[in-house]
Amino acid sequence: QFNLVESGGGSVESGGSLRLTCAVPGYPYDTYSMAWFRQAEDKEREGVASIESDGTITYADSVKGRFTISEDSAKNIMFLQLNALKPEDTGMYYCGLAVSPLRDPLKADYMDYWGTGIPVTVLS
Repeated sequence: QFNLVESGGGSVESGGSLRLTCAVPGYPYDTYSMAWFRQAEDKEREGVASIESDGTITYADSVKGRFTISEDSAKNIMFLQLNALKPEDTGMYYCGLAVSPLRDPLKADYMDYWGTGIPVTVLS
């Protein structure tokens, strides 16, 4: 069992920036797939960006060029830099972890562990 600890988020004006952090203390394995997901009210959870242990990065089309995922693998921490935010980026953002690399890392069903979520609100 692993605890995913999220931080960051909040409210920002349209066009603004935020940074999210997800820490997985004590993760012992060399392989993983970690990703950020978001869920707007009355919508399904969708993958935003992922990073895998081999360095592969994947973005949803809706955030390409605006969001950047990165990691400090030595500290088991993942970051998501959100720039040029739009009102449609509003939602709860969740950190997900799978203990092996995935063919489709932005698919929520494949995650083994989840954080509790952190709100992001973009004001128009």
